[in-house]
Amino acid sequence: MGKVFISAGHGGFEGTLRDPGAIASSTTEAEELIATRDLIVTELRSRGIAVESPDDDLSLVGTIAWINARASRQDIALEIHMDAASDPSARGTSAYYIANNGDRKRQAEMLINSIIRRVPELPSRGSQPDTAAAVGRLGFCRDVIPPSMLVELGFLTNPQDLRLIQTRRRDLAIGLADGLQAWLREVTEITLETKPVGETPTVTTPPAPIIYPEATIDLNGQIYEEKAIIVSGNAYIPIDLVDRLNIDVAQAPKVRRLRVKNVIYVQAIALRDYNLSVSWEPKTRTVFVRSILKFCSGQIDRIMGHGHTTEIQMLMFLKHNNDDALAQYKDIANLYREEATIEGVNYDIAFCQMCVETGFLRFGGDVKPSQNNFAGLGAVGSGAQGPSFPDQRTGVRAQIQHLKAYASTAPLVQSLVDPRFRFVTRGIAPLVSQLTGRWAADPDYDKKIMATLRRLYESAGLL
Repeated sequence: MGKVFISAGHGGFEGTLRDPGAIASSTTEAEELIATRDLIVTELRSRGIAVESPDDDLSLVGTIAWINARASRQDIALEIHMDAASDPSARGTSAYYIANNGDRKRQAEMLINSIIRRVPELPSRGSQPDTAAAVGRLGFCRDVIPPSMLVELGFLTNPQDLRLIQTRRRDLAIGLADGLQAWLREVTEITLETKPVGETPTVTTPPAPIIYPEATIDLNGQIYEEKAIIVSGNAYIPIDLVDRLNIDVAQAPKVRRLRVKNVIYVQAIALRDYNLSVSWEPKTRTVFVRSILKFCSGQIDRIMGHGHTTEIQMLMFLKHNNDDALAQYKDIANLYREEATIEGVNYDIAFCQMCVETGFLRFGGDVKPSQNNFAGLGAVGSGAQGPSFPDQRTGVRAQIQHLKAYASTAPLVQSLVDPRFRFVTRGIAPLVSQLTGRWAADPDYDKKIMATLRRLYESAGLL
């Protein structure tokens, strides 16, 4: 049987600074995770399961490299985190897996169920593809070589979740150990089945050639002549197809590649970062690659321009992410389309920025729903709520005008309502990536907006 790698997220050095993770209630995410990780390690070892844990001083990149240097095909890897939200009522545990991997999705659900069986008071938020994460991908799910997942144990910012994690830590550790043991057994059995019949896997036996199952590639509705391969439940497509799509991954170190029978294959889900839609149909063993809209680099993230979605598509996307939003904001999509079109701003980008800033109109931070401030204008934390606007349309208009101030030197079409318009150096940030460090201090601000935009386009069938 293989071994388990388990990492406590946060606590290591990111650059020259130690990263404590979220901070709340006189504790840090790193403190809670390390204490929980230690109990999981002890529990697994008591069952005779081999466990390795990277040093707590390592960064995320260092942790992944440490695991990859020591892993075999029979191993699994888990990183634990705690969530945080501006809304203190948000709570529950969830497991993230690499998108489009049905095996990993089922195993993620197995982990969550094992936790809930031991700590039923902890709500389940279920399994989630890593594309649903705020930045659109999770390094621990994508870049670790053995099968891997990331579990959010609960919300550090929710008193009930934090109390459960602190007072029921051993039960939580036993639940995770139960799930990890079942997952490890399953992975080990699958790995052994790939060896030639009659061969007994021993340390001294030379590794047998690995035969990867093939899958059909559907490219924009047409069957592609070459086949994909399936590796640990993940689809890989031949580099020739990647070249045909005009995607240059040669300088992208995070894109996983394999050489099989002298052909280079690329991890299909990684192409989503190049504005393609990638999905997997296990029944027909088909990888679907869609590039319906020809978004070029510098266009999909250009603030001045035209949106592509319909009002209904925007509303359905909002409802999918917050079922209660339309009760109070039934006209919000129409407002974004109208106000942004008047000023020449891409309403899809403005709408997705609002989704990021407000948590899909849940709010819960310094800005209150009654303020109609949909993009955190003037809200700089520590209780600073920023300006209020008399109605939803005016609040949307102010956001659009502020975006135009950053992205263009053209004059406004409508009367000025943005109180901070005059403070912006006009035209300094025509791309979403250039808003980071200007509109918001969050170093992942642009990544969160772009991840939301890709999800919107995928839900609308445009990618």
